[in-house]
Amino acid sequence: MFIVIISILAAYLIGSIPTSYIVGKLARGIDLREHGSGNLGATNAFRALGWKIGVFVLICDVLKGAIPVLVFSGIAAERGGLGLAKHNIGLLIGLAAIMGHIFTIFMKFRGGKGVAASMGVFLALAPIPFLITFAVSALIIGVTRYVSAGSIIGSILLPIMVYIFYPDRVFFIIFTIVLGILVIVRHRSNIVRLLKGQEHKLFP
Repeated sequence: MFIVIISILAAYLIGSIPTSYIVGKLARGIDLREHGSGNLGATNAFRALGWKIGVFVLICDVLKGAIPVLVFSGIAAERGGLGLAKHNIGLLIGLAAIMGHIFTIFMKFRGGKGVAASMGVFLALAPIPFLITFAVSALIIGVTRYVSAGSIIGSILLPIMVYIFYPDRVFFIIFTIVLGILVIVRHRSNIVRLLKGQEHKLFP
């Protein structure tokens, strides 16, 4: 139990690293919370800091989700892991990293929307469902230039893909559905702007 708790805490702290804030300060001398949408995620970094820095922030945020799962889930499983399967331990650790990204302890619990960290978690746990979902989401973003639209569609599609590829992993499917709902809730203001035709595009 102890190693699982430590792994979850470590994953939360890694997820909490405010990548976009740190990069914004170092590269441009700005507080990203005061620019664009004010969100500490990769999308706002793209808009406020440029695509090169935005890509760097995105990669870092994806790694914040992937690395804890890849490193800690195996260690925790080998040492007992509360009797849970390795992929279920990975889900708990991944959830901690995602919560860290959304509610970062270093920024008064104000972080990103959890999409990039979730990408890293599912890249580590379910690469094929993730890659299919990512391809569809990227296509939607490329056509509409609305990152929020791609993120919302992805949060709906991913549970379906996980069910298709892992129909026997009930906890995994439920986790994916709950996470998808969380992502949609985090995008509620974007949904309102999309319906009003006022949503910000990634690029004009």
